[in-house]
Amino acid sequence: MHPFTYTKAADTREALNAGRRGGRYIAGGTTLVDLMRETVERPETLVDISALPLSEVTVTKRGGLRIGALVSMTEAAAHRGVRALYPVISEALELSASAQLRNMATIGGNIMQRTRCTYFRDVSADCNKREPGSGCAAREGFNRSHAILGTSDSCVATHPSDLAVALAALEATVHLRGPDGERTLPFADFLLKPGSTPNREQAVRLGELITAVEIPAHPRPLKSGYLKVRDRQSYEFALTSAAVALHIRGGVIREAKVAAGGVGTVPWKLPAVEQALIGERPSDRLWTEAAEHAADGARPLTHNRFKAELLKRTVARQLSTVGGSR
Repeated sequence: MHPFTYTKAADTREALNAGRRGGRYIAGGTTLVDLMRETVERPETLVDISALPLSEVTVTKRGGLRIGALVSMTEAAAHRGVRALYPVISEALELSASAQLRNMATIGGNIMQRTRCTYFRDVSADCNKREPGSGCAAREGFNRSHAILGTSDSCVATHPSDLAVALAALEATVHLRGPDGERTLPFADFLLKPGSTPNREQAVRLGELITAVEIPAHPRPLKSGYLKVRDRQSYEFALTSAAVALHIRGGVIREAKVAAGGVGTVPWKLPAVEQALIGERPSDRLWTEAAEHAADGARPLTHNRFKAELLKRTVARQLSTVGGSR
């Protein structure tokens, strides 16, 4: 681990001033400390923001949710409003990591976490995300766990967050505060596809701090859930996953929100699947036919060609679980 300085911010202004000077924000530290230990990340200054007043979960007047950036994963998953309004959030969080990690990790840190690509974490391997212009060892290496959607010639690493898949499906927004004031980003614009600059992963400006994630109100009744397929039934990262939220009224699907994880360089919204569902009556046949669109545009690699079919099956299964067939 390389030498660094550490400071604990007493308030938001102090944190922003340190961030503007290049300090890296840290709260639970469940990702950043690991990357520092492996010398993948080498920040000169760490700014501890754990004392900032960003630890509340609020149900908005219209029935949405606002989750502070420093709310722990455990607190968010267990919150009565989260479980009642959007169980897909609770399920995604509970499937993400062990209880010990969920107790430490924060919502803001979760969506800022970096890929678990083994080539990214191996400093001896070529990786454009870690060292721009060095190449991508995963493209010709063992790439079974890598992305098939949103890839580029520069990077095929998947985004690891389960929570982010649920937030993508529910069309959340991210609230940020920086030296130039406050702004809000749609979650779809917050995480960046790699393109030719895979080292730039989030649309966060220098010194900006995530203050909250907000899920808008959706029509009721709304049923939602999260399904994660992995190699083993422990706290493993997804091969594929599906976050689904359906508004069914009068026996007809009025609104559908669907996103996939484990297969994209960012959480992958599935608008073609959603469109195939709207206006239709739930049935086993509908789930299967709609899920056929889940892998549209996929670009499989040598070892992960199975992922497209697995994704379709995962989406179909979760649609059936959430929507039923009656």
